[in-house]
Amino acid sequence: MKRIFTWILVFLVSLVLMGTAGGYFGYLYYVKKPLEPNEIPNAVFDTADATTLSQIARRLEQERYIRSARAFQIVARYQKKDTAIKAGEYELSPSMTPQEILDKMVRGDMVHRRTTITEGMTLKDIAQAFDASGVVNKKNLETAMSNKALLEGYGIESDSFEGYLFPETYHFPRNTEPHVVIKAMVRELQKRWAPEWNERLESLSMTRHQLLTLASIIEKESGNFDEQPIISSVFHNRLRIRMRLQADPTVIYGIPDFNGNITKSDLKTYSPYNTYIIDGLPPGPIANPGLSAIKAALYPAETNFLYFVGSGDGRHIFSADLRQHNNAVNTYQRQRKTENKG
Repeated sequence: MKRIFTWILVFLVSLVLMGTAGGYFGYLYYVKKPLEPNEIPNAVFDTADATTLSQIARRLEQERYIRSARAFQIVARYQKKDTAIKAGEYELSPSMTPQEILDKMVRGDMVHRRTTITEGMTLKDIAQAFDASGVVNKKNLETAMSNKALLEGYGIESDSFEGYLFPETYHFPRNTEPHVVIKAMVRELQKRWAPEWNERLESLSMTRHQLLTLASIIEKESGNFDEQPIISSVFHNRLRIRMRLQADPTVIYGIPDFNGNITKSDLKTYSPYNTYIIDGLPPGPIANPGLSAIKAALYPAETNFLYFVGSGDGRHIFSADLRQHNNAVNTYQRQRKTENKG
């Protein structure tokens, strides 16, 4: 009797061990082995239409990334990762193991979309750029760009983040939260801001906000880096003698839905940004300046220039007095009329 009991026990233990081994080898087959052993280029897998583990697993099987949706679900639940998968876009391949796919989706290692913000873009331009790349909804980002609590969190005393979002190429996954985008751009400005610039501000008797305002005007006046310090000198010279800046880009910024054509009437119409009417700097930046314009605002060239006019080739003619300036304007206007006739 004892011998029979022993054989039964051995038989049952063997069944358990066989089941365990079968389960282990099944685990290796379904989770540790890729669907396609040969290397296959990655493709983008989007979880947008799949909100649950079973839906994601089913899609992965249907699109031939894994062998078994059921095995994928069992492993995810066993590893307690079934609720940790993050929605988004992922670069996946059938040559990845299901375990690698699961781990990647749990880490949130998503596709990052590229958005390039160039010098002189306004908040509206930036919101449009991120919307176009699918990173964040335009209206949501514009709302966040004037969020008082966010502004106070960064110590920015302004109505918006205009001037504080540094132009650079950024990479974010789709549907990034607006405050995450803003944080990255503000921090990029903070990273580029040299400590010695704070002392320079004191010597100029300017706040950072005023400096960024001036830099934004310089940026909109010229994209030629070598000219920016000279343009800066014109504005610094005017501010020093309390002469109005008379900068067209500030007027344009204050015109709602500007149609691309500035008129004499626009120059006479009041807005807090019309530097033909107001004294000194406008209340805030009119765009987001790059490093060159910021440096130019901090360190203007040493000149006696008070005027400049476009020469028609993207550059400018500078003058120290009104007579020289009028001559330059007349020369340019005659040249433009000749070109138009031709």
